[in-house]
Amino acid sequence: MNTPPSIFNRRQVLWAAGALAIAGAFAAGAQSSSPKPDNEVAIKRDVQPVNRGPVETGSFSHVVKRVAPSVVKVTTTTKARRVTNTQFPGFDDPRLRQFFGGRVPEMRQPPQSGLGSGVIISADGYVATNNHVVTGADEVLVTLDDGRELKAKVVGRDPQTDIAVIKVDAKDLPAITFADSNTIEVGDRVLAIGNPFGIGETVTTGIVSAKGRRPGLGLDYEDFVQTDAAINPGNSGGALVDINGRLIGINTAILSRTGGFQGVGLAVPSNLVSQVADGLVKHGKVVRGYLGVGTQDVTPALAESLDLKARSGALVADVQPDSPAAKAGLKTGDVITAVNDQPVEDSHRLSFTIGAVAPGTKLDLDVLRDGDSKKLKVTAGERPKSPRSPDSAEPDELATNDDGVLNGVAVGDIDPAARSRMNIPPRLKGAVITNVDPDSAAARAGLRPGDVILEINKQPVTSAQSAVEVSAKADSKKALVRIWSRGSTAFVVVDETRSEAASN
Repeated sequence: MNTPPSIFNRRQVLWAAGALAIAGAFAAGAQSSSPKPDNEVAIKRDVQPVNRGPVETGSFSHVVKRVAPSVVKVTTTTKARRVTNTQFPGFDDPRLRQFFGGRVPEMRQPPQSGLGSGVIISADGYVATNNHVVTGADEVLVTLDDGRELKAKVVGRDPQTDIAVIKVDAKDLPAITFADSNTIEVGDRVLAIGNPFGIGETVTTGIVSAKGRRPGLGLDYEDFVQTDAAINPGNSGGALVDINGRLIGINTAILSRTGGFQGVGLAVPSNLVSQVADGLVKHGKVVRGYLGVGTQDVTPALAESLDLKARSGALVADVQPDSPAAKAGLKTGDVITAVNDQPVEDSHRLSFTIGAVAPGTKLDLDVLRDGDSKKLKVTAGERPKSPRSPDSAEPDELATNDDGVLNGVAVGDIDPAARSRMNIPPRLKGAVITNVDPDSAAARAGLRPGDVILEINKQPVTSAQSAVEVSAKADSKKALVRIWSRGSTAFVVVDETRSEAASN
């Protein structure tokens, strides 16, 4: 079966086509003998750090022999489907119908197949793979290392991490052992095992070249392990293991300009795989904690504007009404620096920390507010579905700010048509940006048409006129602007002094 590689967006991220094969390694003493409750994945764990002694020149064959049986081939089939005329709207044109006897022609999508990899994560038949491997599949077939072919059912999928779990009816399978992915270090040697190009199980080797990568693949939770071990189409869902044969990640994507491997492979870390798999098996979905805040990283410009001594933490840019955060007393402009005494380096780490707890969990937050430290208690809620990002639109221009701190920015009131077009929440008041001079400081700060200005220097903006007035009254050429943009809220710093310095 031939499976054409698919390119991910304009960044040319090649998703290795196929299902995830979780390679199994029997680490001494790692398997638990305690009985497993129903509806739970019996994952084996070995949390000891990998051996970082002198580099050995010997073979990895003993590791491969132990791990390879845990990596499987996943074949997917999508049945032929009738394509409706709504997918091809031109086919219901009367001028075209005359060639088909006055009827709308019936289009059919031929059967499609996919090929990838998977990893056995429990002896009773649970297999982890990538969501993109099994999405839309009518049939999923797993081929074991011993040649057996078993039908699999999809237990659950998590598009936010690109992880899925499938199940085969078999017992005593060679499940892989999970390592603690938080203990891996850049430079650790790794092996990637999967089925590239459908040619059969293949092993490549390399090192961990980076951790915590967030390349912008469109996933809500990105925290990839980067490796230079060769990963190609068909490796998706395969295992990335350390030299002890323990799973440290599920191979998911590569960054490529050619469609082939170019030295940058990405794997979902094993700790995240474990968390997601557990939720999918127990609930059919991942139930994540939720605060109800929009946050962003603290940049040097924001730290200066907010008079912060450090850049660590997550800056609260928005608090949803009636959310757990609102009930706990969190406010816009707060900086969350720790959760349950665990430091929060940035907004990404806060998102992961909250997403990893169950709804109903009580949390202690360390918060900086106007230079003072505060302790807040909050009970996590359940994360709702992600809102749809609005399309950009440009309402009629009502005012142009030629003075003050937002030179080159044109603004307008939020009329009902603009609110509907851009899906601006009813609770938001402000001024919608209709135009931005591309050579302005505002453009360099990231402001663009369709953004809604909510505050300027912590002064509320309720209309286009108030935006002009607040901007004109600013006593500095540097403005802290709070905006709503494409479904989320953020702070930006517009620095007019840079424009003046450049012109002198």
